[in-house]
Order: sequence, then C-alpha cells, then structure tokens
Amino acid sequence: MESYEILKSLAIIIVAAKLCGLAASKLKAPQVVGEIIAGLLIGPSVLGLVEQTEFLSQMAEIGVVLLMFFAGLETNLKDLMKTGPKAFLIACAGVLVPLIGGFLLYSCFYGFSSVGTDEFYTAVFIGVIMTATSVSITVATLQELGHLKDTVGTTIMSAAIIDDVIGIIVLTFVIGFKNPESSPFKVVGNTVLFFVMALIVGVIGYRIFKYLDKRYPHTRRIPIFGLVLCFAMAYIAEKYFGIADITGAYVAGIILCSIQDSSYIARKVDISSYMIFGPLFFASIGIKTSISAMNGTILLFSIGFVVVALVSKIVGCGLMSRALGFKGKDSMKIGVGMMTRGEVALIVSQKGLAVGMIDSVYFTAVILLILVSSIITPIILKVLYRSKA
Repeated sequence: MESYEILKSLAIIIVAAKLCGLAASKLKAPQVVGEIIAGLLIGPSVLGLVEQTEFLSQMAEIGVVLLMFFAGLETNLKDLMKTGPKAFLIACAGVLVPLIGGFLLYSCFYGFSSVGTDEFYTAVFIGVIMTATSVSITVATLQELGHLKDTVGTTIMSAAIIDDVIGIIVLTFVIGFKNPESSPFKVVGNTVLFFVMALIVGVIGYRIFKYLDKRYPHTRRIPIFGLVLCFAMAYIAEKYFGIADITGAYVAGIILCSIQDSSYIARKVDISSYMIFGPLFFASIGIKTSISAMNGTILLFSIGFVVVALVSKIVGCGLMSRALGFKGKDSMKIGVGMMTRGEVALIVSQKGLAVGMIDSVYFTAVILLILVSSIITPIILKVLYRSKA
C-alpha cells in the first residue's frame, strides 16, 4: 500500500464513525456502538472500503491507551474512599460472579478443558470480558431521576470504579498466565513488583506534578508531561513486567487524578482522543469483526453471553448489596445499575484478541451486550424508582 493511501482510510473511518456515532446518539444508544457499526460497514465484511493495516492497528493501540488514561484521570479517589468497604465488596461480587458465569457459558458450548490449555484460558477470558462495568448510561438515568447523589447512586458509581480496577488486575493475571514462559509465582511476582513500582512512581510523580501545577497552572506543558507519563507507564508495564499496557496507562491516570489540573489534562487528552484516536479504536473493532465466520452456534452463544452477563451482575451485586443491609428494591437498583457495559469491555476484548486469547468473531457478542444493556438498564431503573414513588 502506498503511504498516502492511509490518508484516504483515515478520512473514511473518521467521517463514518462520527456519522454513525451521531445516529446512535439520536436513537438513545451509546456513540461507541455507532462507531463500531461504522467500522463493520466500511470494513472487509460489508463494503470493503477500508482494510486493517499495521498502521491502523498501532493507531488503535494509542487510542485504547488514551482511553484508559482518561478513565484514570476521571477517577475520584475521595468518593472512592468515602463509600468504604461496601462498594468494594459489591464490586468484588460484581467481578467474581460474571467471571464464573462467563467461564461456565463458554465451557458448556465448547467443552470443559484442562487447566493450562488454550481453551481453558479462552473460557476464563470470556468471563473477564463480562466483569467490566460502564455506568455512563446509569449515571445519566439517575441524574434524570434526581437520585445520582443519594446512597444508592453513590454506591453504584464507586462500585463501578472499583469493579474496573479489579477487572484490569484480573486481566493482568490472566494474560500473564497465558504466556507459556510464565509460572504462577512469576506472574504474581511481576504484578506485585509493578504495583510497588507504580506506588513509588506515583508518590514521586504526584509531587512533581503538584509543583508544576502550582508554578505553571493551566499551561500546555502540564498535559504534555501527563501524556509522557501515560506512555512511559504503558511501555514499562508491558516491556518489563509483562503486564497489559492499558494497566500502566490507567495507573498513570490514577496518579494524576488528584492534582488541581487533572480536569484540564483530561480535557486536552479528550480532544485528540475524541477527534481521531477514539473513533479509530472503536471503528477498528468493527473492521476486525468477522461476519463470515458467524453461524448458528456463534449466534446462540452471543445470546447466551448477553443473558449471562446481565443476570450475573444483578445476582452478584444485588445479593451482596442485600447482605450489606440495602433493602430489596435498593439492592435490585444497584444490581441493575451495574449491568451496563461499554468501553472497558471493548478494551479488554481488544487486548484478548491482540494476545490470541479470543477470536474476532466474539466481538459480535460484546457489541450486542453493550447495545442491549444500554437500552434496557434505563428502562428497568425508571420502573424501579417509579414503583417506589
């Protein structure tokens, strides 16, 4: 391919992603769903206007790193600490039950495999995809109903943040175990060493950025250095500890989330992410999704995937909430509020594809889950709150 041909591909991807994203918003669905569908339409499966290339894959990788950095920057550590052990226990249940559910679902379809085989790790990874929570739809619904700041709303938001952190840690372990050169002790040791290193870098980095923030407030050098920290942590995590680069990017965001200019950094990062890298990442998922490999089994699996992913969140988070003292309706609201999926599920799926743990055909199930959960969650929440009124 000629070097200038990539410019045509970029133009097609960006305009298609934005138009389909806007159409999805009009239909009250997440924009990311529209951007994925855009990739599906312009990719080899349908129109064949754009082909997946090494350059697009690398651009998409930058996109996913920026998305996780942005997620870390948006984390509110004070709110996280305020909700305390309850949100943590709800998040743990919201990770464990879907993880087991996803593993059992895949195993029922394709057979139970011995520990350590590729099929075993694929089954575990299907469960890992189910662990991620995205509460953007839930937050918008609770805000509309006027319950965003009450106990239930705050618990949902905090549990969702902790849920994603635990999910990323689980992802780190699973990818580490998949490496044939790794042993359980090595994986655990590398993970512990990484987080020790992250803690040291975090303390030093926070103080440096706090000084820069005080001396040069709201200047472009702050987000530039923030981006340097993001890419450096992503590289170090993957290169020296065998941990997913998105984990390093997320940790970089956490390090900077408490400085005064964290929102300023987030806004600057979001500009490039929103304009080019984000659409490229989500569209690339559509481009990689293989419709030709779809068959009755995959379709049935996708339906089962959606059902298990939704029910397991309600069961895990709802029952734990009930055990922690939330009343029947409130525990159900927490379970329903935690069942939406979004960007993190896609990011985890992309990482699984990159390391060879899943096939691209399973992206169909993930896209379907995001679409269904985004539609039914607001409906169920409104019914639960109205019945109370």
